[in-house]
Amino acid sequence: MNNYLIQIVEDDPSVKKLLEITFKEYQFKSVSCESKKSAFGMFLGHNPDLLIVDLGLPDGDGKEFIKQIREISKLPIIVLSARHDEREIVAALDAGADDYITKPFSVNELLARIRANLRRKINEENISDTITCGALEMNIASRDIFFKKEPLKLTPIEYELLKYFILNTNKTLTHKQILKEVWGVGYQNEMQYLRTYVNALRKKIEQNSTRPTYIKTESGIGYRFNCNNE
Repeated sequence: MNNYLIQIVEDDPSVKKLLEITFKEYQFKSVSCESKKSAFGMFLGHNPDLLIVDLGLPDGDGKEFIKQIREISKLPIIVLSARHDEREIVAALDAGADDYITKPFSVNELLARIRANLRRKINEENISDTITCGALEMNIASRDIFFKKEPLKLTPIEYELLKYFILNTNKTLTHKQILKEVWGVGYQNEMQYLRTYVNALRKKIEQNSTRPTYIKTESGIGYRFNCNNE
């Protein structure tokens, strides 16, 4: 994970300093700024590998900056904010953030989320026909999915849902994002569809569907597909 450049967008001097010291200690390079306006110019000038963004910036909401970035880049974006409200978290993720951590925060948790998002970025850049995730193996070209080396029998919707999860591994996905991408526009509020199919998938790939290791529930927000091949 060495030599990755992280851009910090944070107006609290103490938090910014903590992040800068932490990243230096763990051999990440970093650049930092305090406002939405300077953040966009810094992004264009430095081409970072990952963004850490506060929402409460002096010249606007961080969500607007995230939307700006999403128009031109797919790089990982982690929100680091004091806002705990579920609606704020969902709004930030729907705006294009990949992850959301609330303040006060654990440095170890932040580093773990950074590593997970950078791994996903690497996987996307080096994507091949076959993707392996634990005991799951998916061939995109043939549309085959194997679990523990055995063909996994899935309905068309189950396949599309699992494919979407695997392609967005270790990323927090909101209910609306999943429904829109798997079912289509107009289905964003059909929560029962999503719950039903997630439960069906869990029964097919989880050792214990009531204590899932792959499809993790993010309470009030959505789901995160856990894939650790280390």
